[in-house]
Amino acid sequence: MTDSLRDQLLGLGFKPAPKPERKPERRPEPKHPGRHAGKPAGKPVGKPSGGPASSKPHPASGPPQSKPARSREEMDLAKAYAIRAQKEKDERIEAERLKQEEARVRREAKARVEELLKGKSLNDPNAEIARHFPYGGKIKRIHVNAEQLKALNAGGLGVVQQNGRYLLVTAEVLAEAQRIFPACVALKVDPDAPAEDDPYADPQFQVPDDLVW
Repeated sequence: MTDSLRDQLLGLGFKPAPKPERKPERRPEPKHPGRHAGKPAGKPVGKPSGGPASSKPHPASGPPQSKPARSREEMDLAKAYAIRAQKEKDERIEAERLKQEEARVRREAKARVEELLKGKSLNDPNAEIARHFPYGGKIKRIHVNAEQLKALNAGGLGVVQQNGRYLLVTAEVLAEAQRIFPACVALKVDPDAPAEDDPYADPQFQVPDDLVW
């Protein structure tokens, strides 16, 4: 279009066409490995950095429950049981100690009696008369001759039990053995006692062998 034509159009009231606006040039942003510059990759943006996640209360957790205190009656009962158990234990220990002490004294006494009876037995290997007597809840016997039977019934002789044997000894030895260990005396006749107190003193009252233990 020439200037004359442009002038003519302007004169007729036409306005010149507006010039296009020029947009500012946009510079490309620098590329970075993270999503935001200066911040480590992978860290969420906008979340406040609080304490550790474990600081939140667990729904199942709660304050520790304390055990109910024991009543005074229960404590007194437990104490009484403990005292009783200790007393029974002490009694068992004492009973065992006495038992062992008694066994020791018994062994020593039997050893002393055995030493006393060495060479003092009056048993006659040729004796044929059986003199019966009760001892230990059973009927026992010792063989004697006629003279020994008379002396035994008169209290001049006696019978001592040693290691399962029955020894005929004098009254003096019998008394000493009885002083050391009374349980060893198997037969000690009291000459002043009534005759019916010792039914085995008379040889005519013989006891069958199958009744002697």
